[in-house]
Amino acid sequence: MIRVNGKQHPWREGMTIADLLHDLDDSYQYAVVRINDKPVSKPNFEKTLIPDDVEVFLLPLVAGG
Repeated sequence: MIRVNGKQHPWREGMTIADLLHDLDDSYQYAVVRINDKPVSKPNFEKTLIPDDVEVFLLPLVAGG
């Protein structure tokens, strides 16, 4: 089991960040996802594995001036 933005989510062997976002069916395009304290940028979502029993934070892109 993993926690995604504070909510429990089932984990499976070989799960990547891209798999997680697909499972969540979230249409928002995240630029960065943090696994515990490690930030991962979008180009690496397909190849970055999510370990079991971690905290995942979906970080939206924020723009401003």
